[in-house]
Amino acid sequence: MLSAEYERMFALENEHWWFVARRSLTLQLLERFGTAGGRLLDLGCGTGAVLQELTARGRAVGIDSSPLALSLSRQRGLQGLIRGDAQAMPFRSESFDAVVSLDLFEHLPSDRAGIAEAFRVLRPGGILVLAVPAMESLWGPHDVALMHHRRYSRAEIVVLLKASGFGIRRASYSLFFLYPLVRWVRLLERRRGGQPRSSLKPVPNRINRALIALQRFEAAILGRVDLPWGSSVVVVAERPARRALPGSK
Repeated sequence: MLSAEYERMFALENEHWWFVARRSLTLQLLERFGTAGGRLLDLGCGTGAVLQELTARGRAVGIDSSPLALSLSRQRGLQGLIRGDAQAMPFRSESFDAVVSLDLFEHLPSDRAGIAEAFRVLRPGGILVLAVPAMESLWGPHDVALMHHRRYSRAEIVVLLKASGFGIRRASYSLFFLYPLVRWVRLLERRRGGQPRSSLKPVPNRINRALIALQRFEAAILGRVDLPWGSSVVVVAERPARRALPGSK
């Protein structure tokens, strides 16, 4: 991403509804389908807000390719930060109980390599919780500013995960209720032109609180059923546990 976007993320992600809701949903899914403890990896840790939450719950490590992102993470007092490529990670195979990767795979030249690496570093029975931007029809200046290579349909990301050996525990769109508003905003951005920049901006406190509440309501629904549309895709995938051989103990 552009340096200005990392700075914007660092300034907003503690309180902004988008980041707060995304972290809350991620932790909810981690606790429901996997573990909130154990050895955890924040794959594409960015400026560290998610890693901070994971560190409070287990032995967490964060990896990112951006020196600026890691520097901003250190300002949170975080340790266990590693600069590295998600497509070729410097970890032993089967090192982690869970991997969290929020809005990373769309940045990688080879998302297949990144997903294969996530599979490799997970122990059998471990889970991957990921989020990626959805709907190619939403492509616009926001994606250009964040240096995305692609957006995904739910079916596309599920196919990629299964090709690497993952089983799918949950695959849903998110930002379901706000999807019409997101489409309208992206249409205006494309018509406006000018310098690409992300859509995330500060919002008044009252609206921010209302949007957090709306997303918590959506998360409660998503915990039970998959949602049919939205501007993000959220997936819980599992590296299958090894099956014992007949006669083994």
